[in-house]
Amino acid sequence: MNFELTEEQLFVQQAARDYAQRELIKDVLERDEKAIFPARHIKNLAELGFMGMMVDPEYDGSGMDTVSYILAMEEISKVDAAVGVIMSVNNSLLCYGLQKYGTEEQKQKYLKPLARGDKIGAFLLSEPEAGSDAMHQNTRAEDKGDHYLINGTKNWITSANSASTYIVMAQTFPDKGYRGINAFIVEKDTPGITLGPHEDKMGMRSSDTHSVMFSDVKIAKESRIGEDGFGYKFAMKALEGGRIGIAAQAVGIASGAYQRALAYAKERKAFGTEIANHQAIAFKLADMAVKIENGRNLCLKAAWLKDNGKSFARAGAMAKLYCADIAMEVTTDAVQIHGGYGYVKEYHVERLMREAKLTQIYEGTSEVQKIVISRSLLRD
Repeated sequence: MNFELTEEQLFVQQAARDYAQRELIKDVLERDEKAIFPARHIKNLAELGFMGMMVDPEYDGSGMDTVSYILAMEEISKVDAAVGVIMSVNNSLLCYGLQKYGTEEQKQKYLKPLARGDKIGAFLLSEPEAGSDAMHQNTRAEDKGDHYLINGTKNWITSANSASTYIVMAQTFPDKGYRGINAFIVEKDTPGITLGPHEDKMGMRSSDTHSVMFSDVKIAKESRIGEDGFGYKFAMKALEGGRIGIAAQAVGIASGAYQRALAYAKERKAFGTEIANHQAIAFKLADMAVKIENGRNLCLKAAWLKDNGKSFARAGAMAKLYCADIAMEVTTDAVQIHGGYGYVKEYHVERLMREAKLTQIYEGTSEVQKIVISRSLLRD
């Protein structure tokens, strides 16, 4: 594996870094406090080509590789992981899934505007009784002959209010278990769809999260993705790629906190010298740097495997598991290095610590990643 980035990858990384450090930083604290959706930033990222990064230019995407994508995800998430998760869902779950498994008609109608960032998407898998246990979908999509009728509730849906396009997993053949689940493209303004209240989250607060309720929602047969019963496999394949993006997000959160802690330790004095000169702090910084480097390398390996058509499910799960854990560790240490200042919003590290926690939960909890990894090992 070549660890030297290409000129294009370096350009993407720098473009993401410049935007995050110049624009995202300006209002990140206000958006976090007031839970304001970053509409302007999403529009600007779309203009940079960051909402459909891995989509073929034939479908109005940027045609970039996965390595470029995770480099951008890390830079954006160093400053604002809430913007990062909106970007992640659109790229990793919606655009990837539609490009790989959608029909030509679905790509023309839905993928193109998503890739351009004219519209954004939401991925509706989790339910009140089916989070990690995604096999047991209670939302029903009843086959009525010439259409489907969807009833049920999805929760913890990122961008539920801001998205125009939903991909919904629902059970059509309950007697077949997970083999009876289908995936559907559903437009948000379809009659019968209602949203629950905005979730008042601990972190990533400017990303809107809602429950979505379906009551006799009628959708066309052409809205189904793939063959009958393909929905569960579709969701798992989309999440395999999504985990790489969330791992990169976790690295970004950790790196953002580390950079702030390092700068603070070089300036703050105690006992006659900068605290970075005290071994207790210096060793903590060293441990943080090693964890981030290891996490970044796991992300790059998983992305490289994906870009080269090799099996990446285990590597992606390993990256997400490790990077989510070190994000919590590094951000906690960053708060500790800041002392009392780390506990107030102005210094950003408490926000980054709150954002880190979610990386251990969504798109497959850390416990689920261990299941994925261990099953893969036992199959060898």
